[in-house]
Amino acid sequence: MPLPRTQATFVSPIVESRRWVAGVEFPPEHPLLNVSQAAPAEAPPQGLRQALADAALNDVEAHLYGPVLGNDPLRRALARQISGHYQADVRAEQVGITSGCNQAFAAAIAALCGEGDEVIIPVPWYFNHKMWLDMAGVTAMPLHVGAGMLPDLAAAEALITPRTRAIVLVTPNNPCGVEYPSGLVQAFFDLAQARGIALIVDETYRDFDSREGAPHGLFQLDGWDRTLIHLYSFSKAYRLTGHRVGAVAASPDKMFEMEKFLDTVTICPSQLGQAGALWGIENLQGWLAGERQEILNRRAAIEDGFPVLAAKGWKLLGCGAYFAYVAHPFDLPSEDIAKRLVSEASVLMLPGSMFMPADDPDGARQFRIAFANADRTGIQTLFDRLAAFNP
Repeated sequence: MPLPRTQATFVSPIVESRRWVAGVEFPPEHPLLNVSQAAPAEAPPQGLRQALADAALNDVEAHLYGPVLGNDPLRRALARQISGHYQADVRAEQVGITSGCNQAFAAAIAALCGEGDEVIIPVPWYFNHKMWLDMAGVTAMPLHVGAGMLPDLAAAEALITPRTRAIVLVTPNNPCGVEYPSGLVQAFFDLAQARGIALIVDETYRDFDSREGAPHGLFQLDGWDRTLIHLYSFSKAYRLTGHRVGAVAASPDKMFEMEKFLDTVTICPSQLGQAGALWGIENLQGWLAGERQEILNRRAAIEDGFPVLAAKGWKLLGCGAYFAYVAHPFDLPSEDIAKRLVSEASVLMLPGSMFMPADDPDGARQFRIAFANADRTGIQTLFDRLAAFNP
């Protein structure tokens, strides 16, 4: 008898790691330093919270069903923002609003794939992508990254079969932090277009890219929407994680298919979340620039402070947006070390084994550090604890 779909995949690393700290009492002089999850820990700015409150109190529509693909004002505003950022011409009908970026990915896969189809995803992978492919009955084809933690084009082409429906790229990358060069993204688009498959580009962390201007030129290409499916999240930009507002940009015919999926799952995105996202687009671009600069400062703190770990044998494999990806120098596997770090160093971070196939030996050597909620002092504390740790 076939297993239920949920049993086809693993437990979310975030859920699993929370179990490691449940009930643990950390000494006052060594409070828990949590670098396991990439999510803002603070509330949105007051103006956005006021906009949410006003919508809840005064807008009847905020409590009713809305359009499955999102409210028109937000779709138009996001289309204008994408067009400005990428120096392109994106129309509102090419944009849909979803209940978080994870749902945007799920909707895209539902619109592209049947059971037994294949999707190529770089390894280390974003674990929720792998989990959804497992539960959808779609085979994830691991594309191991090469130098600089970048996916290799020739290796990806070698993985394409008649069942391949898409290649997925995440840039800036989760978990590795690296920003994919424009030319590499373009080359993957050209490959996908030539082979008649989709290129899904998840740019959840777009607003924290260190590069100025458009990170690639895909939206400028004629017929971009026949190949590209673009994913985005308002959660990181405006601290709206709990309101679950994401987005997808694709062709109207793919939107038509995704609408079927979305209608059977959430019916419509959160009305209050959409109100917050719209207010953010219209009012918070200056504030967001400050948030971006703070993340870039924390990235610099990672790079500036890493020599203390390098002297102990650690290696910095990738760094950017919310993440640093590192290799440890110990003989024990990373998951064992991660659990000991909780009890012996009051540090919670995710082992590389949570971002790779179970039989991949690299996972036992690596960790992801999600540093978005650690300021420069917190990063220094983290490095001091890791440098002193000796299992």
